[in-house]
Amino acid sequence: MPAIEVEGLKKNYGELQAVDGISFSVEKGEVFSLLGPNGAGKTTTIEILEGLRQKGGGTTTVLDMDPWSKGYDLHKRIGVIPQGFKFLDYPTPREAIVYYGVLFGKKVDPDELLRRVILEDAANIWFQHLSGGQKQKLGMALSLVNDPEVVFLDEPTTGLDPQARRAVWEVIRKLKTEGRTVMLTTHYLEEAEELADRVAIMDHGKIVAMGTTEEIESKYGSGQRMIVKSKGDLLKYLKENTKLEVEGEGGSVTIILRDKADAFVALGAIQESGVDWGDLTIRRDSLEDVFLKLVGEEGRSEKEGA
Repeated sequence: MPAIEVEGLKKNYGELQAVDGISFSVEKGEVFSLLGPNGAGKTTTIEILEGLRQKGGGTTTVLDMDPWSKGYDLHKRIGVIPQGFKFLDYPTPREAIVYYGVLFGKKVDPDELLRRVILEDAANIWFQHLSGGQKQKLGMALSLVNDPEVVFLDEPTTGLDPQARRAVWEVIRKLKTEGRTVMLTTHYLEEAEELADRVAIMDHGKIVAMGTTEEIESKYGSGQRMIVKSKGDLLKYLKENTKLEVEGEGGSVTIILRDKADAFVALGAIQESGVDWGDLTIRRDSLEDVFLKLVGEEGRSEKEGA
C-alpha cells in the first residue's frame, strides 16, 4: 500500500481551478517532490493531503486514511512544516520540543531530537534569535516529535542562504534513511535533483511531467549538445558542410548530438573548418532546462491558497 494515493484530485476557489484532476502515488520511504511556479497548485495539494483543506473532487488517502474525515487520527502519524515556519519568540528549541511532546502525549528526549536535526548547539537560544536555517531545523524537529511515518515539507528552504539550505538537506536525507516518507515542495530545482526519488512538475493545476529526474530529462529534454566557443564562421561552415543540427548565439555554436557518432563527425568538421575556436563542452538538458520548457519563463504572481 503506497503511503499517499491521489486520484483525480480537484480544488477550485471560485472560478480559479487551483488543482485540476491530478493523480499520483508516493511509496513508503520515498522522497517525492512537487515542483511548479507560484500558483501552480502545489500548496493547495499539500494542504489537502494534510487534512487542512477539503478537496473539491477525486480521492486522496494518506496512510490509507482520508485526510479530511480522518484528520484527527492522521495528524498523530504525520509531521508538517508549513511555508515560512514561525513559532513564539521566547521559547528555546529545547522548550519548544518539550511543549510539543506534551501536546502529542509523547515522551520525547529533546536533546536526541536536536541532534537529529543538527541543532544541539542552539538548544537554549530563544526562537527570535535563531537564524533562518536554525528556525527551519527547529520546525523539522517539531514535525518529528510524534515519530511520524509521513513528513510534509512545504518549501522548507525558501529564503535560506546556501549553507543553511544544505544543512536542511542533510536533515531530509536522514529522514529518508530512517524509512520515513517525505513529500517535498520546492522552488529550487537543484534541491529536487539532490533529494527526490521522483518529482512531479505542476502548472496551472495540472501535472505536466512526472518520474525520476533522469526520466523527465530524457523524455522532455533536447538530448546531448556540444557547445563550442567561436567568434569565426564555424556555424556557417558546419551548416554548409555537414548534416548536423547546429545553431549559434553570442559567440558560441551548439551542435545537437542525436547519437554518439555525431560527436565524432562534429569534432572532425570543427578541425577541418580551420576556424579558430575555444572552449568545448558537452551537456544535456538539466531538470531546470526541462522545467522552463514545460512551464515557461514568464513571471507569475503568488495566488492566495494556490
